[in-house]
Amino acid sequence: MTSRGSKLTIHDVATAAGVSTGTVSRVLNGNVTVRPEIRRKVQKAIDDLGYSPNAVARSMRMGSTHTIGCILREINIPQLAGFVKAAHDVLDEVGFSLVISNSEGRTERERELLSRLSRRQADGVMMGPYTPISGDFEAFLRDLDIPIVLIDRDQTTWADAVLADHAEGMRLAVGHLLDLGHRRIALITGERGLYPARERVRGYQEAYAARGLEPDPSLLHVGSFLPGAGFRYTSAMLGQRNPPTAIISGGLDMLSGVLRAIRGRNLRIPEDVSVIASGHSELAELFTPPIAVIGWDQAEVGRIAAGMLLDRIRNGNSHEARSVLVPNEFISRASVGPPKRNT
Repeated sequence: MTSRGSKLTIHDVATAAGVSTGTVSRVLNGNVTVRPEIRRKVQKAIDDLGYSPNAVARSMRMGSTHTIGCILREINIPQLAGFVKAAHDVLDEVGFSLVISNSEGRTERERELLSRLSRRQADGVMMGPYTPISGDFEAFLRDLDIPIVLIDRDQTTWADAVLADHAEGMRLAVGHLLDLGHRRIALITGERGLYPARERVRGYQEAYAARGLEPDPSLLHVGSFLPGAGFRYTSAMLGQRNPPTAIISGGLDMLSGVLRAIRGRNLRIPEDVSVIASGHSELAELFTPPIAVIGWDQAEVGRIAAGMLLDRIRNGNSHEARSVLVPNEFISRASVGPPKRNT
């Protein structure tokens, strides 16, 4: 029995996969002539054995694997389809493949996926905004020694990043509600330590301050981007003696939970409560009434991220880390109206 780790050889991988050592070498080198089913067998053997090809394969490699990893919290969030397609198209045009993985929003899962991509000699990685980057996790990322582009994460100064201007979008939306007469505006969003949530909170507070007003702290709920959290917080607030007159769903995947809670209270939109969503979606557009949206161009984010990653792959660390801020807009729809009562 061969021990795991550094004592494993390419011969062990070939035996486990039932292929020749030459085939394993071609897989490690990213040779496009290897049939997909053979490539999968070899990669499974690598994973099962715990073989780390970095030390050996890098000395054999004449070029890249032309593979880019993309780690998202949930690959089934509809709003991310535009991002994925745009990034795929940019990469595909120059012969790179995009491998999408689901992190479930867990740091441990992200570590596992990143290690796997590194072992398979991915040329770069794009990462979504679902766990804070600090301490051991940041050291782990830097030790991977592959280009990384962060999507909606601003915690580092060493990696390229593409950010949506969530604060500006929130300022516009909250300002519109305040101008209509709303004062009890609820915001539900993710963990404050994450860039999208932190910026939404900032924009929310700045919109109030610009009008010499202060929000009710009990109407600000941070902690999760999930639909279940949207449902729980919305239901609880609507049950208060003095409920919010408007609710902003501050996460791509939260709107369904907010709407379900409103329906469960037999309330009307916007007569009883106004609603604003974050991120363009079919649900927001086709719901009756259509839901107002704080939106940004996910396809543009994908194109920029893929382009930055390709540039970093080609040019290495020849320039400082860069960040690009993608503008947000507020689109008012029939889900927003004056408050039923001013409070």
